[in-house]
Amino acid sequence: MRLSPVVMLLTASLLVLTGCKDKTTAPTDTKTSTKAKFGINPYGTDGVKPDFSKLPTEITKTFDYIDTHIDEHVENLQKWVQQPSISNSGEGIPESAEMVKGFFDKLGCQTTKVYDVGITEYGSPGNPVVYAKCDEGAPKTVAFYWMYDTMPVTQPDLWVSPPFEGRIVDGKTAGLPNTPRVMIGRGSSNSKGHQMVELNALMAYKAVNGKLPVNVIFIAEGDEERMDVGLRKFMTDHSDLLAEADALYAGGPSEGCVYVELTTSGLKWGRGPGESDVHGSMKRTVDSVAWRHIQMLSSLTSKDGNTPIIKGFFDNKEEPTAAQKEQLKQVAGGMDLKKLAAGAGVMKFMSDDPYQVAYDATFGTSFNLDGIWGGNMYAGGAGAILPNRITSKHNFRYVPSMNGLDIVKKLRAQLDANGYKDVELKLIGDVPWSRGSSIDTDISHAHQEAAKLMGLPSSGGGLAGLSGRYQKGADSDSHPVVPGGKPGSTTAADVGAPPSGGYWPSYLFTDGEVGQKVGTVKIPMGMGGHTVNGGGRNHAANEYYVVETRNWQNSFATQEKDVVATLYEYAKITTVAPKPKTTSK
Repeated sequence: MRLSPVVMLLTASLLVLTGCKDKTTAPTDTKTSTKAKFGINPYGTDGVKPDFSKLPTEITKTFDYIDTHIDEHVENLQKWVQQPSISNSGEGIPESAEMVKGFFDKLGCQTTKVYDVGITEYGSPGNPVVYAKCDEGAPKTVAFYWMYDTMPVTQPDLWVSPPFEGRIVDGKTAGLPNTPRVMIGRGSSNSKGHQMVELNALMAYKAVNGKLPVNVIFIAEGDEERMDVGLRKFMTDHSDLLAEADALYAGGPSEGCVYVELTTSGLKWGRGPGESDVHGSMKRTVDSVAWRHIQMLSSLTSKDGNTPIIKGFFDNKEEPTAAQKEQLKQVAGGMDLKKLAAGAGVMKFMSDDPYQVAYDATFGTSFNLDGIWGGNMYAGGAGAILPNRITSKHNFRYVPSMNGLDIVKKLRAQLDANGYKDVELKLIGDVPWSRGSSIDTDISHAHQEAAKLMGLPSSGGGLAGLSGRYQKGADSDSHPVVPGGKPGSTTAADVGAPPSGGYWPSYLFTDGEVGQKVGTVKIPMGMGGHTVNGGGRNHAANEYYVVETRNWQNSFATQEKDVVATLYEYAKITTVAPKPKTTSK
């Protein structure tokens, strides 16, 4: 949010043409619903309920519908979490793409399609992209970005419930004692929870009012956790499908991220085991590919592993302006590093200075070792192996005006200079940085007006629009709820959380400055409304989404109502003329 690490200062997150279909959704009785399954309180557990009675009728009726059907809406999320969709392994990806298409069919979109994007520019096949267009006969069109893929489950023994069960547990069981109930499941926070909030809201609005106040376009990718390689190919080939979009519902700036694999092999080196691993006893007389790989990696970073030693790596790196430094100081002043580290699941930060942590999280760069493999990969026991091949994978996080492909070239040059010309370097993918849209747009104003309409706090841009220029929107990487804030609050502003980096494919949508432009889409992205960090532990064990809160401001139902109110307000705000529309037949 990935439009996403306390990244919910911004939001975002979320085709064989089936032809035009005449689909309509008839209004549903707002007072009837299936029998409660979970008993979710739509307003939270503290007994405080807002007065929405003076809002426009179409809004109040939709809000009532959401309250009445909240258990069904949570169940919708549960069913979505129960469907595995792991892009790194491919598990459940085709089924998930069809499931997403089914969501859009159910909403009544005239056009829904699963696109096979084919082979990407990086040599790997892209996962399907799901496209849908819902023509409501409205003047304006809003696009929604989704990612339907998730990370693998790497530590199953640490989960309090099976990763794909979608079990609802009390906060104490989940290690969140201040939260009444959460849903545990891989993908619940990153990013199926946010997606189902949006879909539930759209379904509710249409069920009550017969049609939506805006036309809707969906783009759902299955490669976000693989550097968006399939979506990049889709946008290269099919940008025209978003030609009518006037805005992206939610989004924001993004840092850059380039991903590579490094491989040391006996065959390329000319030493050590050749065609295959050999018995470990041979280390007495044969060189080790594994130790060579470790020494190669250590030559690329400082001793503490925190600073890349790659000639020219920091060239073109921009520093914060005076105004942005002042904002970082303000954020740092409210940070409790001990609590923030605990909330993020880490022992401590690299620095003990809150300002430095805030700076690093927003304007810093990194060279990470994400994983390494080769030889005997079985935990416990023994088994003597001298590996013939070791591979490690790495991501570089970079900021304006750095260039991911330039970093890869500099890495290659440094490897050669260090005496490792034999080490293979494979580019997995690159997501260029994006500064994001201006906060002064109709869609951002709609988010802010929706917050006012409902009596909710609004970020108004803040770090999201300024010093958080590399942050992702509603969907990706991790943005855990940070303890220590106001009771029931999950907003970054309330907890004094550091602005944290994260990438998402903002560069494919934004009308702002980008590190590289791919495709033709340039649309404003919604920012600055009511910010709720609905889940956490992304990429980690016990990933969760909050389904019942203490107060109404951040409840599952309120998140849905915020979507409803935002689209209602956006339909009314027109300082920029809508793009010409074609009517579905």
